[in-house]
Formats: sequence, C-alpha cells, structure tokens
Amino acid sequence: MIALLFDIGSTFTKVTAVDCDEAKLLGRSAAPTTINTDVNEGLKQAVTQLEDQIGVIADRADFKLACSSAAGGLKMVAVGLVPGLTAQAAQWAALGAGAKVLQTFVFKLTKQEIDKISELDADIILLAGGTDGGNSDTILHNARMLARSLLDVPIIIAGNKAAQDEVSKILQAAGKDLRITDNVMPQLEELNIEPARETIRALFLERIIHAKGLDTMQRFVDRVVMPTPSAVMDAAQLLAQGDGKDKGWGELLVIDVGGATTDVHSMATGDPTSSGVVLKGLVEPWKKRTVEGDLGIRYSAASLFAAVGEAFLLQIGKELNPNFPIADGNLEDFILSLGRVPSEIYTTEKEIFFETIIGRAAVTAAMNRHAGRLEQIFTPHGEVFLQRGKDLSQVKKIIGTGGILVHHQSPQDILAGAIRPSGEKTLLTPLAGEFFLDKEYIMAAAGLLAKEMPKTAFNLLNRYLVAV
Repeated sequence: MIALLFDIGSTFTKVTAVDCDEAKLLGRSAAPTTINTDVNEGLKQAVTQLEDQIGVIADRADFKLACSSAAGGLKMVAVGLVPGLTAQAAQWAALGAGAKVLQTFVFKLTKQEIDKISELDADIILLAGGTDGGNSDTILHNARMLARSLLDVPIIIAGNKAAQDEVSKILQAAGKDLRITDNVMPQLEELNIEPARETIRALFLERIIHAKGLDTMQRFVDRVVMPTPSAVMDAAQLLAQGDGKDKGWGELLVIDVGGATTDVHSMATGDPTSSGVVLKGLVEPWKKRTVEGDLGIRYSAASLFAAVGEAFLLQIGKELNPNFPIADGNLEDFILSLGRVPSEIYTTEKEIFFETIIGRAAVTAAMNRHAGRLEQIFTPHGEVFLQRGKDLSQVKKIIGTGGILVHHQSPQDILAGAIRPSGEKTLLTPLAGEFFLDKEYIMAAAGLLAKEMPKTAFNLLNRYLVAV
C-alpha cells in the first residue's frame, strides 16, 4: 500500500510518499504553497517533483491525506470566566486541537473587546465560563454581546451546562452558527477538554476547509484530515504511548522551531517529582501544546530579540563559544535583518553562529513558558514549595523539528536550550535529555497515519527520528 501525505503550509506544500507495508519513506518534495491563487498549483508542482524523483506514483497511491496550516492555520479566540481557570482550559482545548489562539478574553466582554475580536479575524470562537451549576452571569452576558455583534464565524459553547440552553437561545436568535459541547471545566480545577478538541476538529473539517479554499483539491487529495499542529501532536502521542502492541517511548517533548513561532508539545503527567512539593492551581493536560508567536527565528526575530534581550543572547554566545568575537550591535543588526529577508540562507561561520544563538534562545524561552515553576513559601510548619504547571524535570526524550534544526550542522547546540541551567531551582524544565531530530519531516506525515494505520505510523517514527 502506498500513501501520499500532504502538509500544506503557509509557505511550502510538502508531500511525502510512504510504503505502508514496509513503513518506508519512498520520497518527499516541496513546492511553494499557492493558496492565494489556486492551492492546486502548488500541489501539482510538489507531486510532479516527487514523481520526477521516484516515478509515477500519484495515480497508484491507495490513499492521499492532507493536513494544513495554510492561510494562517486554524485561528481561534477563546473566551472564559477567570484567567487561570476556565479561560486557560478553553485555550488548552483550542491549542490541543491544532489551533492558533489569537487572544484569550476573560470576565464580561466589553464593546471594545467585541470590536477587537472582529479585527482578529478568527475562524472559530470558543465560548466557555463557569463550572457546571456555577457562575452563569458572565457566559450569558458574553453570549448577548456576541449575539449583538456582526461576527459571522462559528461559536462553540463549552461552558456551564446549566446555562447552555439559554446561551444557545440567545445566539440562535441572532442567527449565529453554534456547536455545543461539554464544559471544558465541569468542576473547579477539573479539566475536560477532549470533547471541545473533537468539536473544533470536526468544525475544521466541516467548515474551515471550505472557507480556506482547501476543498478544491480532490484531484490530488482524498481529504484534509486535520490542522498540521494537530498531526504533529497525534504523532507525539503515538510515539509516547505506542501502537497498542509495541511499547512507546514514554514521556517526551517535541520542540518545533519555526520562522514565525516556536511550538512545544509535552506528553507527560507533570506531577511533582520531589518531596515537599504541593501542586497548586489547574492540573495541566497530559498532552499539552503551547505556541509562542513572538519567538520565531525569521518573521518574529525582532520580537524574539525584544522578549529575551541582548544580554541573554550574548550569554548564550559565550556558552557556545567563549572565543568567538561578537562586536557590540552586530548580533542585533543580524537578528533584525532576519525578518526583512526571511527566506535567505546563511552560509558564513558568523551567520551560522548567530543563527545558533537565536535558535537556542527561542528553545529556551519557549520551554521556560511551557514548563511549570516552583514557588517557595514559609508556613508555621516549615518550608513548602508550590508547583504551578507541569514538572518536566524527569522527561528525557526531546525531539526537534523545524528548518533551522533539520539543516543545522549541530542541532544539539540549539536543543540544549531546553535543559535547565545548573543552579536553577524554580524552573521545572528537563534536567537532562536525549536529543532526536525529525530530519525527514516525518512527524506530520506519521500523525496523518496515526489513527488509520498506527503500526505503520509508529514504525515510521522509530525509523526516521534520529539521535543527535
């Protein structure tokens, strides 16, 4: 059996041919994405390139599946009651479904916030708020505000079930497109985000594909299955848990360093691993994804520089090579130039060294935001540590993907940014790690196969993720 697996990105359309019986990569190619004109043009180019490599294959493929992050990917707005509770749960549900959360709003929406939501041009709004039987005033107020707006996007209701009927009536009377699913937080600090994730995915297949013009690809693709980040997450979950017959790798991290964002996926419980530590706040999901829109290494290079600061970048440079000369201002000039010419390939020793610095900074900053932290407090009974977020200190398997890592001569120098610095006591990032590289961009392809052919997908991941 032969599968053609497409990843239609914002910049490039990639196609991977797989022998499913042998779990073997037959070939892969890429061409510029042409969604602004006709997405089929880029698809045709990618398929033609692949056929030039390995012979005529498109007509012989048994099935052709695609994921997509084109046209900005799946863009969502999350609305909840409290920043660290229902709003956070709604955000995790959206991120776990492969969406990019443009902004999260809390408490009662104002007219100005409704205007802001309209400006964000989201594909879906996720409306949460209140535990089951708890606060209903806020979600009802927010439903009325959305009903009076000119917004014409699907709204998923995932809040207090006692208020869902009334929320539905308010929005239906205004002609809004609704989907109702289970509350993302039925009880205080209790997550239930899988139903919302599945509703988001179903809505993506039902409406968003058409809205982005991806339903015109029947010649090349049988169906678009999911957003690309969701495919990567499905691959990571399969790799961690195994295929039902063979044991998986256990807890792991996937770090995707891109030009616009740096994404981190963790497959881990995140429970405290040290004595004297008490978990505080919302228990985070076992499979968690975060997206850092200000930590890309091309389009978002300027915001990365602002987020981490020049001193931190220079410190990384000294750690990598204390003898490498970095003149004042040179590093900043180079970083700011990255956003102006994002497609340029750098080849000199200095340019590659500077790229390594910013890649490592992106990994470090993204991991620091993804992982949990400890807070030291003193009680009448002595010192206690409160843990907020996931403890990833014992996670050993770290997988890197993204162009800068795949094409770098020493990707481990960049991935080392995920490891906790010696002497750091509060961050709960990994203490040590084994690094692996997605050199063949197999993660998204395997994620497309994960549900239909888990054995093949699992074997592909084991075969093509290489230790570095």
